[in-house]
Amino acid sequence: MSFDTLALHPALLSAVNKAGFTEPTPVQLQAIPAALEGSDLMVSAQTGSGKTAAFMLPSLHRLLENPPAKNSGVSILVLTPTRELALQVAQNVKLLGTGMRDLRVAVVVGGMPYGAQIKSLSRRVDVLVATPGRLIDHLQSGRVKLNTVQTLVLDEADRMLDMGFIDDIHAIVAKTPRTRQTLLFSATLEDTVSRLAKDMLNEPKRIEVSGHKSRHENITQTLLYADDDSHKRRLLDHLLRDADMNQAIVFTATKRGAELLADDLRDEGFAARSLHGDMNQRQRNHTLGLLQRGGIRVLVATDVAARGIDVKGISHAINYDLPMQAEDYTHRIGRTGRAGQQGAAFTLATHSEHHKVRRIERFTEQTIDVAEIPGLEPVKKLSPKKKRPGSSSRRPGGFSGKPRRSNAAAGASAGRGDTRPSRGGDRPARGDRSDRGDRHAPAGANGRPARPNSRGDRKPRPANHAGAGMR
Repeated sequence: MSFDTLALHPALLSAVNKAGFTEPTPVQLQAIPAALEGSDLMVSAQTGSGKTAAFMLPSLHRLLENPPAKNSGVSILVLTPTRELALQVAQNVKLLGTGMRDLRVAVVVGGMPYGAQIKSLSRRVDVLVATPGRLIDHLQSGRVKLNTVQTLVLDEADRMLDMGFIDDIHAIVAKTPRTRQTLLFSATLEDTVSRLAKDMLNEPKRIEVSGHKSRHENITQTLLYADDDSHKRRLLDHLLRDADMNQAIVFTATKRGAELLADDLRDEGFAARSLHGDMNQRQRNHTLGLLQRGGIRVLVATDVAARGIDVKGISHAINYDLPMQAEDYTHRIGRTGRAGQQGAAFTLATHSEHHKVRRIERFTEQTIDVAEIPGLEPVKKLSPKKKRPGSSSRRPGGFSGKPRRSNAAAGASAGRGDTRPSRGGDRPARGDRSDRGDRHAPAGANGRPARPNSRGDRKPRPANHAGAGMR
């Protein structure tokens, strides 16, 4: 089935064809016709499923069919949990709206200057993409009005609730017309998301294409056990030196851990950078730009990058630290295997973290295959009583030492970044309020403490300074 069968405006069909998208994804096939009928929607879909086009195409169609007055305010409001996702959505809006005359798109997020945002809000805004905290700031100062909103989109609603935006969302929605159409997209529609929908949506249609139980069929998932942190580093080094790897994203639990690991990897010859919530927006944009252009082979990130980053070149996602919340596992590994491509996800864990692995498996209702790399096998073994039914540690075949069934992760070209981001705190990324997309992203310190001796006889160095697709 093609997009031509979805009864979209010719300008949108032209943009879709120009972008090279010929067949709608499952979530687009179900959500677009329902949205065109005017229904409120509750949609569960995994990252990389094409959900941005699923809510933007019908929203832009409605805008074309009912053009706003010349000097009216906001027509389409999209709320997202993070800056990265907001910028990605805005980029997709411009791509889908290439055939629309004088389409005005504004982005309101934290960590970016107020001046440009105030200027963009002083005139008609067709599509406003915003994080809740910064939008509340503009609402309270009277710089934006939402009484002309035709369509409200809550993108990744579960993540916004997890980040504590519930009160901000209620305050924002209260400023929009009751006649609006509301489209809610989330990885899961359970618990708090369902309660939010009950308060804000009018007899919504429920669409569940895939949720956290989706098997990520195009992503090979492998679990590697390590005896300790030193063993974990050797495993990571092996994965990153595999010549078949294109680009990898390595997830850590803390912002400080991301910076230290990225620094160490650069010292070892990898083109690596870190990404976390204590970086200002200029630093984030620079890092993401390098990643998209292929200037970075290894991105070390906190969960700020678990959603909202869509780079087709990422062939491997590596959980160096296990996620704080089981549901973040699915979003982390979803950074690879984008747009229907094959991907590989590796999880490194010690046996003492077995209970966290089991929690992830219970959440996803899947068993992660355990593998061992020849020469890097763990000395400690999982006790028989802890072994999972139908699962055992297997030594992968082949002479190369690659985990079985993987595309294998790997080697990166050498290269050091020209700048080093500021040092952040070391709170777990899950509670990282600077990643709430807004308000006051703190600037990092200009210096950094010497690092602990993490590799044999290496001495601490003195302190110094240094898409997006829609499927």
